[in-house]
Amino acid sequence: MADPKSVNPRSASHRPANRNGSALKPAADQSVATYKQILREFIDRRPSGTRQRIAKALGTHKSFVSQITNPALRVPLPAPHVASIFKICHFSPEERGTFLDAYRIAHPNQAAALESEEVSGKRIIMIELPDFEDPAKQERLAEAIEALAARMIALARDGG
Repeated sequence: MADPKSVNPRSASHRPANRNGSALKPAADQSVATYKQILREFIDRRPSGTRQRIAKALGTHKSFVSQITNPALRVPLPAPHVASIFKICHFSPEERGTFLDAYRIAHPNQAAALESEEVSGKRIIMIELPDFEDPAKQERLAEAIEALAARMIALARDGG
């Protein structure tokens, strides 16, 4: 039996476990790191404050943006956020293509979600609501805003 102290925890036979205890796949980790590196490089070329604008648009903290752009971390970029990041950062068609090619390799099952957002032409507008400390009141306000937006969209589609 081998001496436990002599076993290298970073050896090829030992892979770190993810949160549910199963072994991580190095190839998957590498493909995620690849698109995160591309995203980081593109964002680094944008004006200061870009990460903060991304965080606000996604309804999250700046630390989350740091996690999804750090190739050393396994936190993936959720597909629904890709279109928002493209819009905020004003990625060129070439930058979008480069990023999406790498993203699709890392997350092949997300291709449909990306396609639908890319070609839908929809624009997502986020509205920050105050905290009324009354969940029912908060929900009524959100529903009223959604109903108003739906009526305005219907009017615009009808040419009015």
